[in-house]
Amino acid sequence: MAQFKAKFPDNFYWGGATAANQIEGAFDEDGKGLSAADFVEYIPKEQRTKDNAMEITSEQIRKTLSGESDARHPKREGIDFYHRYKEDIALLAEMGFTAFRLSIHWSRIFPNGYDEKPNEAGLQFYDNVLDELLKHNIEPVVTLSHYETPYGLTEKYNGWAGRETVDHFVRYAETVFTRYKDKVTYWITFNEINMITISPFTGGGIVSDKEENPIQAKYQGLHHQFIASSLATKKLHEIIPNGKMGCMLARMSTYPNTPNPEDVLKAQQDNRQNLFFTDVHVRGEYPEYMTRYFIENDITISKETGDDEILKQHPVDYITISYYMSSLSSVSPEGEVTAGNLNNSLKNPYLEASDWGWQIDPIGLRVALNDMYDRYQLPIFIVENGLGAYDKVEEDGSIHDDYRISYLSKHIAQMKEAIGDGVDLMGYLAWGPIDLVSMSTSEMSKRYGFVYVDKDDEGNGDLARSRKDSFFWYKKVIESNGEVL
Repeated sequence: MAQFKAKFPDNFYWGGATAANQIEGAFDEDGKGLSAADFVEYIPKEQRTKDNAMEITSEQIRKTLSGESDARHPKREGIDFYHRYKEDIALLAEMGFTAFRLSIHWSRIFPNGYDEKPNEAGLQFYDNVLDELLKHNIEPVVTLSHYETPYGLTEKYNGWAGRETVDHFVRYAETVFTRYKDKVTYWITFNEINMITISPFTGGGIVSDKEENPIQAKYQGLHHQFIASSLATKKLHEIIPNGKMGCMLARMSTYPNTPNPEDVLKAQQDNRQNLFFTDVHVRGEYPEYMTRYFIENDITISKETGDDEILKQHPVDYITISYYMSSLSSVSPEGEVTAGNLNNSLKNPYLEASDWGWQIDPIGLRVALNDMYDRYQLPIFIVENGLGAYDKVEEDGSIHDDYRISYLSKHIAQMKEAIGDGVDLMGYLAWGPIDLVSMSTSEMSKRYGFVYVDKDDEGNGDLARSRKDSFFWYKKVIESNGEVL
C-alpha cells in the first residue's frame, strides 16, 4: 500500500484566539458600558456547580448593581490587554503568528447597545490594536459578539429575547465594518452560537428567570441571532466586497456508547442538535428534523415576514469551530460521567482527560472535520482548540508544559490528516495563547497559554508575562508550517 503524506497548504493561517471579555480588563474605562461578562462571578471550586458557574439571576444582577454583592468579577480585570496590547502582540509576533482572533467588546462601541452614536474612544482602541497586528503582518480575525451582550440591551429587552436587539446589532456591525474595512477581511458573527441554548445569559444576555417559558425564550433569541447574522453578512458584503463572514460552532461530536442501535440513534440525534446551528448558517434554512424537536418541546419560533428569505439570501462564507473534546451518547444513564466545556458526558474508557476532566480526543478532531466538510463543502477554520491545565513556575522562572505540547501536537497531526482526507482547512488558532480568565469558571489557574501571566484566582500577581516551553515549540511549528511537531 502506497504511503500518503499530507501537508499543510502554504497559505495556512497559524496563530491564536482570545475574547475581549477575558483579556482586556478596563471594564469601565474610556466610556465602556457594562456587558453580560461583567456580571460573571468567580466561584471557588468547592462551591461550584454547572449552573452557578455561567448563569446569572436577576437577584445577582440587582446585588451587583447596588453594591450589596461582595463577589469578585474577574472578567472586569482580565489580564490588562487594554493597556498591554503592544507587549502582548509583540510576543505573538515573536512566535511567528500569521493570524490572531480577537473580539470587539460591543459595549466599548455602543456602551448600552442602543446608543445613537458610537463611542469614539472604543473605536480608536481597536484601531490601535488592529494597526499593531498589521504592523507585525498578523491577519486579524474579528468576532463581533463573544459573550459580550451589552447590559443595556438585557435591561431593556432581556437581551436577544427581544427582536429589537437585531437592529442594534446590525447597526453595531455596520459601524465597525465601515471603520475597519481596510484592516479586517475575516469576520465572525457570534462566538459558539450554540451557547445561547446552554447558558442563555452568557450567549445572549437573557436572564432566564425573567421569562415565563425559558426554553422558548432561548430558541427565540437564537432565531434573532440567526437573522442578525444574515443581515450583518449582507452589510459586510456591501461595505467590504472582499470581506468574508464566518459562523462559529462549539463542535461537540458524539459517539454512540455501544453498538446498541438505540445508542447509535441517540448519538445521531445529539450530533444533529449540535450541527443544527451550522445547518441554518450555511444552508439558509431550518432543517426539517428540528420541526419534530420544536413540537416535542413546545417551542414555537416567532418569525417576521421575510425572515426565511433573509436567512436564505445571506449564508456565511466559511465555517469556524472550537474543538476541545468528544462525547458519548447512551439511552442508559448508567456509567461514570466526565466534566465538559459546555456539556457533561459518559466517560470514554479509550481517552485520557485534562485536569478539568475534559476528554482528550485528537482523532475526534479529524472525524469532526471530515463530517463537517462532507456535509457543507465550505472552508473550515479552527479558531479554538487548547488545553486548560495547571502550570508550575520553577525556581528559575521556567515553565515546562510538556502536557500542553503533547495535546496540541496530537491535534495538529490529526488536522494534517484531515487535510489529506480532502478537507479545505484555512487555519489553526490555538485558544488563549496568553493566559486569560477562564470563560466557564473565571479562574486564572486554568491556563491555556504559551505565555504565562502572573495572576492567581484571587487576583493577586503583577501580570508579568513569561514564555513557557510551549512558546518555543509553537514557534517551530509555525516556522516549519506544521512539519515539526
